[in-house]
Amino acid sequence: MTRLPITKTPKCYVGGSFIRSESGRVVPMNDASGCFFANIPLCTRKDLRNAVEAAAKAGPGWAARNAYNRGQILYRLAEMLEARAAEMVAAIAISAGSEKDAEREVVASIERIVHYAGWTDKYQALLGSVNPVASAHFNFTVTEPMGIIGIIAPDEVPLLGLLSLVMPAITSGNTVVALASSSQPYPAILLGEMLATSDLPGGVINLLTGRRDELIPTFATHAHMRGLAAVGTLEERKALQIGAADSVKRLKLIPAEDASDWFSAKSQGLYEIRDHLECKTTWHPIGA
Repeated sequence: MTRLPITKTPKCYVGGSFIRSESGRVVPMNDASGCFFANIPLCTRKDLRNAVEAAAKAGPGWAARNAYNRGQILYRLAEMLEARAAEMVAAIAISAGSEKDAEREVVASIERIVHYAGWTDKYQALLGSVNPVASAHFNFTVTEPMGIIGIIAPDEVPLLGLLSLVMPAITSGNTVVALASSSQPYPAILLGEMLATSDLPGGVINLLTGRRDELIPTFATHAHMRGLAAVGTLEERKALQIGAADSVKRLKLIPAEDASDWFSAKSQGLYEIRDHLECKTTWHPIGA
């Protein structure tokens, strides 16, 4: 007798747990040949608010970890992706169709994680400073994480684009709530499974799937998000700018029609980390 395969039920990763949308809505996802593959959750504004709460709970603990330990944890995530690289290649190829392109993307994603794992104990020395002042004081500028960062990933290059926005934010102690690619969401689903078995504390990275037009207004207006990094159309960028004005969010907006080359070295580095940091200046009397 032929055995029916047990297919996976995709779930989003929020607060260290796997969730279905609170509304129960799903959207069918087809493979590259047009055949049904899985039902992807359509997350709602309530799911987004729950994810922000999870990120807020995880934030103080993640920010308090020393830089070396954060680097170890990020490197462990790269190990997890390396170990399941073939599975991730297949996940990307389901929609993209090309295994060669998918393999290139997975290799670049692993290298991107390792790149930021190496920055955790170095960015502070380059972005902080000791400032000369005309008084009997020491004056120091140090960087601090902003808090919760909202991420809206590009539709194309779904894994590398997502990680290129997420990794610089968490490198410095921020937590993130990320909306995965709407056209190719499955790699983010699989990434959530890897996060669950990595050393990264639950709630540091929260991954949602759903419709951009439904969730972008809440990303823009949620008062507890301190910054947004998003790839979007002109209309989406305008909505984010208008919605973010009241809560004075810091915005990093990349035009969807002119998105950067995610494989390029220009899509990583110190200044990507700086986009999600605040600077604090401290005065201390000499001799005190």
